Amino acid sequence: MDVDLDVEDLRHDAYLTLLGTAVAYGILLAALTAVVFVVPYLIFRLI
Repeated sequence: MDVDLDVEDLRHDAYLTLLGTAVAYGILLAALTAVVFVVPYLIFRLI
């Protein structure tokens, strides 16, 4: 089976949307993890 994939094929709007969604989800997940776990830990550690 021969797969001929060009880099320009990956610049389609659907792939860019998928990449943007994954990056935004990762940033949101990291921020929520920090708010839920790191901030309370720091608050109780300083008290």
